[in-house]
Amino acid sequence: MLTEVSATGRRPTRDELDERRALGERAAEAGHSLRMLVRRHLDATRACWPGAPGSADSVLAAVSQAVDAFAEGYERAQHLAVRQEEAARREFIDDLLYGRSDLGRLAERAERFGLVLSRAHAVAVAEGPEAYADTHPVTRRVETALISRFGDRRILLTTKNGQLICIAPGDQDEVLAFFAKQAHAVTDAGRVAIGRPQPGAGGVVHSYEEALSTLQLAQRLALDEPVLRAAELLVYPVLTRDRQAMADLVLSALGPLRGARGGAEPLLRTLEVYFESGCVAAEAARRLTLSVRALTYRLERIHELTGANPADPMHRYTLQTAVIGARLLDWPTQEL
Repeated sequence: MLTEVSATGRRPTRDELDERRALGERAAEAGHSLRMLVRRHLDATRACWPGAPGSADSVLAAVSQAVDAFAEGYERAQHLAVRQEEAARREFIDDLLYGRSDLGRLAERAERFGLVLSRAHAVAVAEGPEAYADTHPVTRRVETALISRFGDRRILLTTKNGQLICIAPGDQDEVLAFFAKQAHAVTDAGRVAIGRPQPGAGGVVHSYEEALSTLQLAQRLALDEPVLRAAELLVYPVLTRDRQAMADLVLSALGPLRGARGGAEPLLRTLEVYFESGCVAAEAARRLTLSVRALTYRLERIHELTGANPADPMHRYTLQTAVIGARLLDWPTQEL
């Protein structure tokens, strides 16, 4: 082609440029380096440079077009490969987190993305004030921090339903702790929940569901901790396992509070803070921005309405369990 261009000054034909594009696609699919291929094109041009006078401009223009077409085909193949890889990764993550694929097949696909599902895994879920996607700057910052710190440790970082998700081997708690720290910092003080390590191909689903449940639990109980571990909050799912029994306890122990002026919520909040303060009246009054005298009056009013004395160890456990149940069941906002 260069010989003809040098002799006649013609431009490369459409078929010749299409051939370059096709070769570029084949080179990308074969995994060759674009830099090396461009250098080889230029080396070949120099090695067989036509010697006809005044041909330089025509030859260089032809080389420029040929290399441009070649690079276009190369990039097109790369972009297609990236899209296919992203689609495969998203499909795998959906199947992994929902457990809707054959476990044996899922384990085979997992190795492609750096996970060995024969091991136990734990999942951390982070949420912030906005939804995050795989291409979101927040996701990239967390991913960069993880790679810089741990390199290739069979960690999978992804997003689902606007949340950041980190999947790591169950015996590498330091990975999830670091993820939680980074995610809390870059999500504008968002909250992170960490599920317990679970074995096998289905373990990821169980740990992920635990983390999601922990986030929901934290919201209902208005927990302030930025990082929550499912293992430390197991008592709460136990309390609500028999929902009807818990509802009966809440209505029996706290139902009379609805007869107070202003309804049950102010007195329920008083009990909640009183128990959180270790039943120390002065500390509870400070947290509620009340005088100790006002707090004492509220506690006496609770005793009067319910027949249970918050300061009495015999009554305290029942009242505290009922308060936790009320928050878990969203009472009195929701009728039981």
